[in-house]
Order: sequence, then structure tokens, then C-alpha cells
Amino acid sequence: MSSSPKTNKFIRFWKSLGPGLITGASDDDPSGIATYSQAGAAFGLTTLWTALITFPLMAAIQEMCARIGITTGRGLTGTIKTYYSKPVLYLMLLFSFPAIVLNIGADIAGMGAVGNLLFPSISAMFFSVFFTVVLLALIIYLPYKKMAATLKYLCIILLVYLIVPFLYQQDLLKIFKATIIPTIQFNKDFINILVGILGTTISPYLFFWQATMEVEQMKLKKSTLVVNKLVMRDMKKDVDFGMFFSNLVMYFIILTTGTVLYNAGIHQIDTVEQAALALKPLAGNAAYLLFAIGVIGTGLLAIPVLSGSLSYMITETFDWEQGLDKKFQEAKAFYGVIVVSLLIGLSLNYIGISPIKALIYSAILYGLTAPVLIAIILHISNNKKVMGNFTNNKLANILGITTLLLMTAAGIVLVYLQVTDK
Repeated sequence: MSSSPKTNKFIRFWKSLGPGLITGASDDDPSGIATYSQAGAAFGLTTLWTALITFPLMAAIQEMCARIGITTGRGLTGTIKTYYSKPVLYLMLLFSFPAIVLNIGADIAGMGAVGNLLFPSISAMFFSVFFTVVLLALIIYLPYKKMAATLKYLCIILLVYLIVPFLYQQDLLKIFKATIIPTIQFNKDFINILVGILGTTISPYLFFWQATMEVEQMKLKKSTLVVNKLVMRDMKKDVDFGMFFSNLVMYFIILTTGTVLYNAGIHQIDTVEQAALALKPLAGNAAYLLFAIGVIGTGLLAIPVLSGSLSYMITETFDWEQGLDKKFQEAKAFYGVIVVSLLIGLSLNYIGISPIKALIYSAILYGLTAPVLIAIILHISNNKKVMGNFTNNKLANILGITTLLLMTAAGIVLVYLQVTDK
């Protein structure tokens, strides 16, 4: 029995998705889920509108990064190294390495804590070690094609967050109003959460990952790929869908916590396990289990992206052998960086850096580097010597400059809030 045209169309669409979907989905990591959960718990539905604002901004910047990767055949690090002074590159590394490692540490701790919630007789630390070992095995032993397919199917786990809100009675009219009518409260806590949402959705490590994964995809298709408008159109569809999916998941997490937890008077959520645990008596076991399983799935998806982006940055900087398509023996330094980043991340709890502190520190470092990187990305993607016929159009520049201004303001506010915080 032949499959229906609709089924065939879906299969073709699924096969066309790649780096854009994985990049977008990895943005909703356990750290991001904690931020969105706090937004909903503290302010109810008043931050739902941010999903509509961040989507076009994310999509514009990630599309530029993808286009840079396809056009130059290099990752973002390699492109910066070729066309900019080395101090700029080293400064990016100086800020990015600790930020990404802290992010990895927070994600590993979150996965471990949620594992402990599901199986209380087993310690959170055991789960953290277990997940770290599993991730290292997957990253090192799976060739790129299988690795990409694994990450792609892990994206499906995020669909659980689209189900959770409907396990609880919802006021659809109130949700609709909160979505289309922006609400801003001029107080420190609300501004802090807006800055947190911006920093979580538009993260520098995603810029590097997106460009590099496009290069890896080109290597797979090198015998048939001709860079033309059709390739760019397909890439844009992939990126747009990935960023839309990312923002959709963010929207539904805020919706869940903004109705269930906020209405129950639970306004402080610092970690993902707190969010999952708080849902249990209010929305039932199904919501609790789905939320918790989603955290583990997003960690398994996001940590390879975090560690991989860091490794590509370092190995491209120093011209070391690199690539997820290579075996361990062929790119020892590349996989060595991944191993070290995961082990340092795992060790953070042992040296007294809590997941919350790790998130704050990484947010500050991301906040400092994101505006500089966005400015560089805008400059590269408007440079005809680098991009040829694939420079930015007017809309891309408008969205890019808007993102630059917003992220600059967010970075300044974030640093100010941390300095003045008592």
C-alpha cells in the first residue's frame, strides 16, 4: 500500500530540515527552560508576547550565520579569523569558553536533578555523571550523519511542551490578548526577566554552531551541491522553521508556568526541577512527567551543540583538525575540547558553583559578547568581497540592526543590574 501524498510531503519536509531545526531546538535547553519557567511563574502571561518579538530577530541573525557558512565554506570563527584582527577572535574565545562551560554545567546539573525527581532513590549526582558519559559516547562514536539524525529526532521530544498547558484549564481569550498586546512593567524584576529571555533566545554559541553545521552539511553533499539561490532558499526555510519551533516551545513553557504556577501563587522558580515538582500537585502526574522528560531530552540535544560549538571555535582558531565527521583518532584535539568542556561542566557542583550562579555568570558573558558578534556578523554579511551575490537584503539589515540595538541595551542593563544588586 503506497503512502498518501500528504505523508510523502511531510517526509520530504522532514528530510529538508537540518541545522536550522537542531540549532533552534537546542536553544530551549534546561537553562532556557528555567528562565522561561521563572518568567511565567513570576509574571503570569505578561511575557508571552516576547515569543513574537524574538522570533524574527533570531531567524534573521541565524540566517546570516548560515549564509556566511554556505558562502565561505568556513565556520564563523574561520571567517572572523580571515577578515578580522586576531585580538577580536581571542577576545571572543576568552568570553565564550567560560560562558559555554558554565552553561553546560548548569544543563548537566538540571538533567541530574530532574533524573533524581523521577527516580528519588538514585542521587542527582549519579544521573549527572551518567548523562555526561552517555553524551560523550554519542558525540565521540557517532559519525556526523548519525549524530545529526540523532539530534534531529531528539527535537521531537520538545513537542511535549506543546501538550502540557492543555492538561490544565485555560482561558483562551486571556492568552490571546497577552500574546498580541505587549505588556511592560517598569520594575527591576520584570526588566531582568526580559533581558534574561533575550539573552537565552539569542545566544552567541548558536551563531557559531549554525555556520559550522551548514559547512558540515555542504561536506555531505559536496558531489551535488552548487551554491545558488535555491540552496539559500532551502536553508532559509530550515532556519525559519527551527527558530519558529524554538519560540513556540518557549511560548508554551511560559504559558504552562504562567497559568498553572502563577495562579497557584508560586512566583519563584530558580531551577527546572522546581518547575517540574511544582506542576505535580497542580496539573497532575502527566504534566509533571512530560515536563521532566522534556528537560532531559533538551539537555541531550543542547549539550552536544554547546560543546561542539566551543570545540569548533577553538580548533578553527588554532587550525587544528576538526569535524564531527571525523573519528576520534583523526581529530583528537577537537574531541579533546568536547571532553574537557563536559568534565569541567560536570565538576562545577563539586567546586561550589550552583546552577543558578552558573546561569548568571554565563548570561553576563553572553551579554557582553553577543552585541560585538552581531555587529561582526552584520559587517560580514554585507561585505561583497566575502559574500559575493549573497549579501543581506534590506529586511535582513533592519532586523539585524534592531537585534544589535536590543542586545546592546540588554547587555548594559544586565551588567548594571548585577553591579547594583544588593
